[in-house]
Amino acid sequence: MTFATRSAIALGLGLTLIGTAMAAPAARHDGTWSVRMVTDSGTCDSNYDYSIAIEEGSVRYLQGPGDAPASVSGRVGSDGNVNLDIRRSIAKVDAQGRLNGKSGSGTWNLAMLGCSGRWNAQKRSGNA
Repeated sequence: MTFATRSAIALGLGLTLIGTAMAAPAARHDGTWSVRMVTDSGTCDSNYDYSIAIEEGSVRYLQGPGDAPASVSGRVGSDGNVNLDIRRSIAKVDAQGRLNGKSGSGTWNLAMLGCSGRWNAQKRSGNA
């Protein structure tokens, strides 16, 4: 086996291992999550419950029976950092925080109505 062939194999193996190492941490947050948002200030309802799915850092809203339509956009980083926009009708909530294992927490703000609060999340399933 020539030096060039060994180098190409080593480079390919190295890139494969790096790709696997980078993908694994992001996947640990994948699954379905129950989220409770509690209002600390403002005239918004006292709390809101949502179900979301995370797949490779992308977040989507899981609408349940009787739920008003909403959309969730943003990302969950491989380190668990959460940065999301939640929209229902013309209202836009900004949410930040962190997921750690099977739980998470953070803060949210609905500037349009002067509301803000905190959120807590619990992982329900590893399948999104």
